[in-house]
Parts: sequence; C-alpha cells; structure tokens
Amino acid sequence: MNNVFLASGNIISPLGLSTADNYLAVKEGRTGIAWQNNTAISAEPFYASLLATMPAFEGHTGYTRFERLCILSMKNALAGTSIKLNHSDTIFILSTTKGNISLLGNNALTPQLRSQLALHATAKKIGAYFNTVNTPLVISNACISGVLAIMLAKRLLKAGKFKHAVITGADEISYFIVSGFQSLHAVSSQPCKPFDKNRDGINLGEGAATMILTVEESLADSPVKITVGDGVSSNDANHISGPSRTGAELSMAVSETLKQNHLQPADISFISAHGTATVYNDEMESKAFELAALTDVPLHSLKGHFGHTLGAAGVIESLITIYSLRDEIILPNKNYNDYGVSGKVNISRATTKTGKKNALKTASGFGGCNAAIVYSSIN
Repeated sequence: MNNVFLASGNIISPLGLSTADNYLAVKEGRTGIAWQNNTAISAEPFYASLLATMPAFEGHTGYTRFERLCILSMKNALAGTSIKLNHSDTIFILSTTKGNISLLGNNALTPQLRSQLALHATAKKIGAYFNTVNTPLVISNACISGVLAIMLAKRLLKAGKFKHAVITGADEISYFIVSGFQSLHAVSSQPCKPFDKNRDGINLGEGAATMILTVEESLADSPVKITVGDGVSSNDANHISGPSRTGAELSMAVSETLKQNHLQPADISFISAHGTATVYNDEMESKAFELAALTDVPLHSLKGHFGHTLGAAGVIESLITIYSLRDEIILPNKNYNDYGVSGKVNISRATTKTGKKNALKTASGFGGCNAAIVYSSIN
C-alpha cells in the first residue's frame, strides 16, 4: 500500500481565506477572537471568533451560509490540485457537528426544513455543486469529527476503495450553539487560555477547512511532502459532557496511534492538543499525555487563535500542524502564562525549531470521544 499524501488544503476563518494566510496569522500571534455583541446569536456579549463577511462565488445563490462556507473552502482547495470530485475514484467526506442548525431558529419544523437540517441531505447538496459521483459521507461525532473524518479517509484510501478524498470540516455559530454552551457555563469571560491556571472556558469559533488526500505521490503538495499516518479513536464511557477524570482513554488512543505508526514518544516533534481551555478538558488531556509518556514533547493548543470551531477544528488545526511541521517549527500556546494542570506536560511558550518529522494531533469531545492521528514530513 502506498502512503497517503496531502494533495491540497484550504482554511477559511476570521484570520484569512487560505491556509497560507491563516498560518502566517498564527505565526505572527494574531487571533480571530474578539468581543461580540450580536443579539441574533446571544442575549449577552461574549468572546468568539466569527466571520465578519462571507465572500461570494459564482453560482452561490440557493445555498445557505453554512453550505456556502463549505463550497468556498472546497473550491479553494480543489484549485490547488488536478483532483476532481466528479470522478469515481474520489470520495467527499463532510465533518460537522450542527450543519444547517441555524435555519431552525424560531421557524416551524416543516418537512422541507427537516430535510435541510438533515446532514446527509446537506452533504449531497454540497457535493452536487461539484457534480460528485459518489454518495458523500458524513462524520458528526462531536468535536472529534474533523480528526475522525481524516482517519476515515485514510482508511478508505488504504483499503483501495478510492484514490483521493476531499474532507471538509465546517460549522457556523448560531443562537442554538451559543446558548447550549452557555447553559453548561463553558463559555469564557475572556480570550481563552488553554492549560493556564486562570482558564475558565472556551471561545466559540466558526470557519471551514478542506484537506484533499491522495495515494498518488505525484499529486502530493510540495515542496515538503506530508503523509497522513494511521489514527485511533476511543471513548471514555464517563459522562455525556464531562471528560474522563483519569485521561486513560485518550492515553490509550494516543499510545495505540504511536504503535500503529511504529513511533516512540521521542519521535514526536510536538503535540497539537485539543486544548479547549475548560477546566476539565485540559486537566484530562494533561493526564493522558503523561500516561502516554509524552511529558517531554512540546504541546500547544490553537484555540487561542481560532476559538473552538467544532466540526471544523480537527481539519483547521491539522492544516496548521502540517504547515508548522513543514517549517520544522513548534508554535507557542497562545494566552498561556501559568501552569494550570496536574498532569506533567511541556507547554510550548515560544516558537522553536525542531528537526523531528512527526507531529501528533489529538481531539476530544462530548460523549467522551477521543481521537489521535500522526502527520509526517518526507523530503
């Protein structure tokens, strides 16, 4: 079986409309998080990373804001490769937690609206824009959706089912989503501070990202080629919203991921953690990484730049991870000042160089789900 390579990618967020623009913003320490005062999505002002405007594109009428976000990211990513969705050897996978849920609002749940809210129908509509031949797949498993979609794509390509995969992760922020997190008292009163002792919750974010994977090395994005390693998922079986208190289940996924990729902890250059900045998530992650013998590996969260983008998070953060892996740098953990977790981890405080070729991306979410995957650079 050939390696699975990254062929192209795109990120749309408040920091930019391309992966390069978003990566540069992160390297420069910029953030999309700002004070939001919009009664359409929240009765109270709050910190979040929201798109100010939605760029138009040819043929965009008749699509919801969420669908336009997905299509624009896919168009931008597809423009960087010769891979097409109207070929039988290409599969489209949509990663989202809520899709078109903003349409619900105060509207009556009619049969037509019910159809628009169905994620499989949304994926088919997005795919139809590109004349997709194969029936799209949908991954909606809380906040590990993006990483899980990438894992699924890798497995399908590895099994020889397809030659290429287009994975798009997206979510928009709506009153429904904001009120849900507010009801859990999980929204921070400040720009989020992952792994800091003064952290008090998340900042929500919206955006979209697309990764195009291929088994054909000639189509791999250059100059430094990136391979997508095997990934593993697990579940805490602990609580519908609260993570494991021991970190054992995420640790299991991480350790098995390293094993399947024939790697040791010392081979990992850095960890791109989930790092939501809630009290319990960051505590659980720190314990998990210590249990997995990763105490010396530099670690950061990207939530201080993008906020928590839900179904888009795993794809957005994977692309930033890949770009920093190519640059052989480790990015700092934004808004971090004081160590605030009981597990022993190595929080990245500044941009540093690394000669190692492998990075670990993890994600965790409601329902106790966890996922881990490895990306590697080859010359």
